[in-house]
Amino acid sequence: MTEQARLTTREAAQRLGVKPETVYAYVSRGQLSSERAPGGRGSTFDAREVDALARRGNRREPSAAGATGGELSFPTALTLIDKDRYFFRGVDAVELATAYGFEEVAEWVWTGELTRGARFTAPPPFLEAARRAAGALPAHSGAMDRLRVAAVAVSAADPLRFDLDPSAVLGCGRMLIPTLVGALPKAARTESDADDTDDTDDGDDGGRLAGRLWRRLTPQVPDAASIGLLDTALALLIDHDLAASTLAARVAASARAHPYAVVSAGLGALEGPLHGAASGLAHRTLAEVLERGGAAPVVADHLRSGRRVPGLGHRLYTGEDPRATALFALLDAIPRAADALAAARDVVDTTARHTALYANVDLALAVMSVAFGMPAEAGETVFAVARTAGWIAHALEEYAERPLRMRPSGHYTGPRPPRPLPLQGPSTGRPGAAASQ
Repeated sequence: MTEQARLTTREAAQRLGVKPETVYAYVSRGQLSSERAPGGRGSTFDAREVDALARRGNRREPSAAGATGGELSFPTALTLIDKDRYFFRGVDAVELATAYGFEEVAEWVWTGELTRGARFTAPPPFLEAARRAAGALPAHSGAMDRLRVAAVAVSAADPLRFDLDPSAVLGCGRMLIPTLVGALPKAARTESDADDTDDTDDGDDGGRLAGRLWRRLTPQVPDAASIGLLDTALALLIDHDLAASTLAARVAASARAHPYAVVSAGLGALEGPLHGAASGLAHRTLAEVLERGGAAPVVADHLRSGRRVPGLGHRLYTGEDPRATALFALLDAIPRAADALAAARDVVDTTARHTALYANVDLALAVMSVAFGMPAEAGETVFAVARTAGWIAHALEEYAERPLRMRPSGHYTGPRPPRPLPLQGPSTGRPGAAASQ
């Protein structure tokens, strides 16, 4: 066992989902062994022994009303958020996303290995099933409607969907993500777009998923900088610890739902104004700022009505969201984004006069969607496509855990039993039964 394979008390506690004091309790019971750390300060623990204890379920995970302030906590090796930075498998996520493309970062999150030049391809039969299902929706249906329906359609088309072997789950992720993108209608159609069946290379972008998604978000012709911007946004959004949609995905995986159902669970939780849809609210705010010539009246309207200003603040960061910082840097180098970026900075500066809030990733996505003529829901679409990779990663982790381990207990607040059987009224009684007097 090498030094690299030993954990500090804090790291062991995180893997087990317990307090550091509980780690020492496991040592006293003989459930864990420890060694003094070099220099005699603290203890270290065998990582394999800690993981084995976690798999056996001997740890006491905090309950919904436990000492963690109402938050569930589960061991995960995917994402760490610490000191206003976040990391994918120990590597700075912003550095990864700016150095490599979405597919490469997804492979890293899934496997811990970097696959240079990774590309995802949608199999024609699955792509056809997804497009047919999405195409049957009412004309007013949005991108999220199409993504949810496409995920179900591909699931039905895959007879091997219940294979939860890691290699099968990885294969599912590699084909499902481009299939979801391919199920979205293109934003602009020309005669050259008439044959929409080959979705492996939608332009001069090397077959990157970002290039295919771009053409579904805006009719504006992209350049290398704009495709790079979208590619980085996708990579940045792959995972962000146990957000609401990710927790929903893990609960589904804990019940051994297949990967398509896991993604469907994530998509369902994502579609809310406090999660994935938040970027749409920020988009509308920026559009209004540009229309009214400044942020002051727009921010004032929000404050007067008691509404939060969209795109500002994040409960996990004391300063600016590092994802927003990375995207703002790329947007700053794109002349077409100058007006929308200035509007965003005006919103931040104006709001700062009243409260100390910093930009989050929703505001950065809004700058991109406003600048390039995308619909308000474009940021949510980018979020959903990117986070699908994260949900697959969490499914892989959860499939390796004991099943159905996420079973919190409800705190009953209703009337105490026993109560008498309810009497049937005249309008609700069984046919032929006399009404009780």
